[in-house]
Amino acid sequence: MPPPVSVLGYGRFGAALARLLLDAGHPVRAWDPVVAPPDGIAAPSAAEAVRGGRFVVLAVPIEEIGPLARQLRAGLGPEQIVVDVASVTVRPGLALRDALGPDLPFVVTHPLFGPASLARGERPLRVVVCPSREHPEAEEAVRAWFVGLGCVTLTMDPHDHDRRMAETHALSFFLAKGLLDAGATFDSPVTPPSAQGIARTLASVRSDAGHLLGALHGENPYAAEARGRVLRALTALDGSLA
Repeated sequence: MPPPVSVLGYGRFGAALARLLLDAGHPVRAWDPVVAPPDGIAAPSAAEAVRGGRFVVLAVPIEEIGPLARQLRAGLGPEQIVVDVASVTVRPGLALRDALGPDLPFVVTHPLFGPASLARGERPLRVVVCPSREHPEAEEAVRAWFVGLGCVTLTMDPHDHDRRMAETHALSFFLAKGLLDAGATFDSPVTPPSAQGIARTLASVRSDAGHLLGALHGENPYAAEARGRVLRALTALDGSLA
C-alpha cells in the first residue's frame, strides 16, 4: 500500500495534489486553517494531520513555511520527510533548514504542474527536486514517491532553479499581468494561433489570487533583475518603433 501523506494547506494546489494522491491510492490527511478539506481526509489540527504521515507536504504560502515547520517540529519524527512544493526554492530551503535543524529530514521541490494542467490531463508531470546534502536518503525517497505518482523528476540546484524561474515563470506572469492591467484580453474570434499561448498565460494569471505572482517576484532573489532587463528592453523597443 502506498505510504500515507499529510497535506498542510488545502488551497488550489493542495487540493489538486490531494486528489492526485488519492487517485494513486495514497491515504491522505489534510488540514487548512481556512479551507475545510473534505470529510474522510480532513484532520482537526495541523498536529493531527502530520501524525503517521510518511511525507508531510507544506502547500502553504512561502512566508508560512518556516513558521508552520517550527510549529510542527515537536510532532515530527526522523522517519517522516517534510516536502515543500513552492514555486521558488532558495528561501523555502533556508526556512526549513532553520526550522527543522539537522535531524528532521526535509526536501525542497517544485512541481511544474498545477490544478489547471492536472485538469487538462497533461502528462508527463514534471517535478524539480533539489539535491539534499543533509538528507540524501530522504531525497531519494521523495524522488521515488513522485515517480510513483507518474512524475518525471529533474535535479536542479536551488539557485539555478530560481534563476531559470525568474527568466521563465516569473517573467511570463509579470508580462501577462501587465497585459491584463492594460486591458488586453486575447479572446477575440480573430486572435491568431501565434497569440494563443499568451492567452493561456493570461487565463492562469486571471485565476491566481495574487499569491503566485507575489511569490514568483517577492520570494525569488533573481526576479527583480530579470524584470529590469525586460523593462529596459521594452523601453528601447518602444523608442525604436516610435
